[in-house]
Amino acid sequence: MALLTMREALGEAMAEEMRRDSSIFLMGEEVAEYDGAYKVSKGLLKEFGSSRVIDSPISEGGFAGLGIGAAMTGLRPIIEMMTWNFGIQAFDQIINNAAKMRYMSGGQFKVPIVFRGPNGAAHMLAAQHSQNVDPLLANIPGLKVVSVSTPYDAKGLLKSSIRDDNPVIFLESEMLYALKGEVPEGEYLIPLGEADKKKEGQDVTLVTWGKITHKALQAADECEKLGISVEVIDLRTLRPLDEEAIFRSVRKTNRCVVVEENWPFASVGTHIADRVQRECFDDLDAPVIRVSQEDVPVPYAENLEEEVLPSVEKIVRAIQTVSYRI
Repeated sequence: MALLTMREALGEAMAEEMRRDSSIFLMGEEVAEYDGAYKVSKGLLKEFGSSRVIDSPISEGGFAGLGIGAAMTGLRPIIEMMTWNFGIQAFDQIINNAAKMRYMSGGQFKVPIVFRGPNGAAHMLAAQHSQNVDPLLANIPGLKVVSVSTPYDAKGLLKSSIRDDNPVIFLESEMLYALKGEVPEGEYLIPLGEADKKKEGQDVTLVTWGKITHKALQAADECEKLGISVEVIDLRTLRPLDEEAIFRSVRKTNRCVVVEENWPFASVGTHIADRVQRECFDDLDAPVIRVSQEDVPVPYAENLEEEVLPSVEKIVRAIQTVSYRI
């Protein structure tokens, strides 16, 4: 096993796939000459050249559309969004073209394209640069949506995403690019649609994804000190959703808390809570509780940002509530 940062794991995944398949290319703002805004694409221009690692204009709608057209004609683009806040500019292309083209053409066109980049709040970037787009895009039939929390998951899931014949939204985090973790040195893939049990537990199921997984694990450790055994399920893929992994855990623990860095209205957590309460109603000893960010734009001020986003303390309180141990 090698010890890699998240950015190194993502870069390795792209490099390995580009060596394997000459139809793969990377396009985005600053991905080539600057080695990527977050250095994820470091070294790729030198190895693969400017025909396969392409600096784009500042026009997300433009280069997203170019990528979709390339995918329809046999290439496999990776389109980097410097941030998914900017990626909102490309939603028309992603939602109306990438997601629907295979359906509307009766299967005549595949759209094997990955849109990847950082998502959600980082640190004091204010309202327009702290948005989480996963509930917006997970709502769209035709898109697959991945959200990663570790270097191991990032590499295996990105390689699978690149090989998929459907458009994949790949969500990362600025706050995790320097995170180190063990990554196998040989070839490995992680299938899309398979959740991962990050921690075994008996009393409460904690369902989460993306960078908030690390706060969930911290909260689970705190609850161990209170005598509450918490099982942490990292979904990894939001669409397709591994419902069976969630249901299996809830049927064991009889309690469920969903933790997400999303606004509470019409979120992914809303859907999960609904599915658990429908499918596991007779197994639940308490209502499903959701921990989300507050229903306001993310503030710039550090103390207010911390107040708005989910915290370890909020997660612990929710676990105590469903466990009746307040």
